[in-house]
Amino acid sequence: QVQLVESGGGLVQPGGSLRLSCAASGFALDNYNIGWFRQAPGKEREGVSCISRRGGLIYSTDSVKGRFTISRDNAKNTVYLHMNSLTPEDTAVYYCAARPNANFCSLDSKNYAYWGQGTQVTVSS
Repeated sequence: QVQLVESGGGLVQPGGSLRLSCAASGFALDNYNIGWFRQAPGKEREGVSCISRRGGLIYSTDSVKGRFTISRDNAKNTVYLHMNSLTPEDTAVYYCAARPNANFCSLDSKNYAYWGQGTQVTVSS
């Protein structure tokens, strides 16, 4: 059974940091491009950052560049999203997703076949 499980969310003060993890089971993550997405209340799901199968290509949305870093450890079947300098605008449910059969990752959610259940990130003082 293909499964993605996110963890690492929580409540953090503005300016703080979190590291989200996306662990895969039932399949080898290194065959997939992985994306992180987020959805805030009342807003559409937004692509945050993505990483290609071997980690050679990374794309990030402008609002997180310089603050968020995506990485992967294929030996651990896990992808990470390191988030620094968090602001209240980063508050959302964060999801990871896997894109099969492609050479590049994408920030378009329509390109992803498998999704995790999400982890809540709340940035508030």
